[in-house]
Amino acid sequence: MLTLNLTLRPGESEEKLLALCAKKLHAPVKHFRILKKSLDARDKGDIKWVYAVECSQKRETPQKREYERIKGEMPRVFVVGAGPAGLFCTLRLIRHGIRPILIERGRPVEKREEDILAFQRTGVLDTESNVQFGEGGAGAFSDGKLGTQTNSPLNREVLETFVEFGAPEEVAYLGKPHVGSDNLKKVVANMRSYILGHGGRIFYESRLSDVEVRGGKLTAVYINGTRHEADELVLAIGHSARDTFEMLLARGFRMEQKEFAAGVRIEHLQEDIGRAQYGEAFSLLPPADYKLVSHAGERAAFSFCMCPGGVVIPSTSEEGGVVTNGMSNFARDGVNANSALVVQVKREDFKSEHPLAGVKFQREMERAAYRAAGGGYRAPVQLLGDFLEGRESARFGEVLPSYARGTSFAPVDAYLPPVLCRSLRAAIPDMGRRLSAFNGADAVLTGVESRTSSPVRILRGDDMQAEGIEGVYPCGEGCGYAGGITSAAADGIRAAYAIAKKYF
Repeated sequence: MLTLNLTLRPGESEEKLLALCAKKLHAPVKHFRILKKSLDARDKGDIKWVYAVECSQKRETPQKREYERIKGEMPRVFVVGAGPAGLFCTLRLIRHGIRPILIERGRPVEKREEDILAFQRTGVLDTESNVQFGEGGAGAFSDGKLGTQTNSPLNREVLETFVEFGAPEEVAYLGKPHVGSDNLKKVVANMRSYILGHGGRIFYESRLSDVEVRGGKLTAVYINGTRHEADELVLAIGHSARDTFEMLLARGFRMEQKEFAAGVRIEHLQEDIGRAQYGEAFSLLPPADYKLVSHAGERAAFSFCMCPGGVVIPSTSEEGGVVTNGMSNFARDGVNANSALVVQVKREDFKSEHPLAGVKFQREMERAAYRAAGGGYRAPVQLLGDFLEGRESARFGEVLPSYARGTSFAPVDAYLPPVLCRSLRAAIPDMGRRLSAFNGADAVLTGVESRTSSPVRILRGDDMQAEGIEGVYPCGEGCGYAGGITSAAADGIRAAYAIAKKYF
C-alpha cells in the first residue's frame, strides 16, 4: 500500500490522480482511496488542491465491523433527544446489542420540515417542532458542517457513519467537510430506519417531563407524564431545552453557568466573498468560506457557522422572541453568504449566580429583537455601514436579506447589550483588513444570533454520569460538552461506551 501527496490545479479532473498513482506504481491501480483533500489558497496566484491518497496494485477487502453483544438481561435505556448526540449514541448502543428507546419532543424530520416552512409562511410557531426541536436536532437545518477543533479519535467514526447513511463520500476526507441541509435530512431518515430495523424504538412528540431518582440512582423517567422504569438515561437534550433544564435543576442535578457568544448574522454577496478569497479563480472553485477572529475590541469577536451560498432562517423555539441561524444546501448555490458574527458573553453579564441566568440573558435579547422588528417574527436588520456610523438604515444596497419571515429596519443597539455592540464596531474594520469584502457598507446585519451554544453545563464525572446521580449521562452540546455536529455526535458515542461497559 502506497500513500502519496498529490496536487491538482482548479478545474483539473480528479481522474488525473489515478494516472499519477499508476505512474508511481508502474502498474494499473486496483485500489484507490482519497484520505484527505484540502484547498491551499494562501497564494492567490498559485491556488491548488492538495490530496493525500492511498493506492495499491492489489484490491483491498473491506473490513467488516465486529460489535460486542450484550449478555444477560436487556437494560432499560432511554436516550432523550434525536440530535447528533442522541442519534449517534442510539446507533452505537444498538451495535453493542442494546435496544434503546429514543425520545424526541419534536416530529420526524419530514414533518418537521413542513412545520418550519409553515412557520416561515404564516408566522404561527409550533413550539415543539421548529428549527431547534425535532428529529435531527438544530443541525439538521444548518450548513451541516462536520469540521471540529477537537482531536477525538471518534471523529473519524462520526464522518464514516455519516457516509454510511447517505452523506456524500467526500465528507470522509475533505479538509472542511459539510453535508448540507438537503442531504442531512436524508441521512437522518436513513438512521431512523436503521434504528427501527435493529430493535430500537423511537417515540416522537414525547417530552421528558420528569426524572425519578432514589438513593442517588435513576429509577424511572416520565415521558409526557407517564412513568417508565429505567436503568440508564442519556440526556442529549440540545441547547434550547430550557424547560428541561428547569426540571432537572429542580430535581437536584448539579449545573453551572456556561459562557457563550451572541451577536448577529452578517450577509454579503457570495460572489464578493469568493473574489476576495480566491481572486478571479473563484469561479473555478467551490463557494468560498471564511473564518475570522478579532481582538480589537473589549471582547473577542469571531465569525461562526459560516454558510456559503446560504440563507438566514427563523430559528426561535419560544413565542415572542426572534432567533436567527444560517442554513445552506450541499450545492451552496445561493446568492448570499452569511455567518454568525458574535462576541463573547461572560458570566458577569448575567448579573446573577443562578445556574440558568444565561438562559434569561438569551431570552432578553431575543424578546428585544422581536420588539425592535415590530412583532410577527420579522427580524431586525441594519446595514453594516449604518451600524458602524451609528445611524438607522432606510434602504438596502446590493445585498438583500434572505430571512424568510421578512425584516424591519432597526438598530443592532436596540437588542444587543452595549459591550457587544462596542466590540463589534471595533472588530468589523479589523476583520475587513484581512478579508476586503467583509466590511462593505451594504452588508446586512440580521438579529439576533443568540443560540450559539448552551448557556449551562450539567456537571458529570469521568464516568460520564451526572454528578451524584448514577445512571444518567449528560452529553452533547445542550449539556455543555460539545460545540457542533461532529463533537456532539462523538460525545454521544462516548455515552454509549460508558453504558456498554456496565453490561460486559
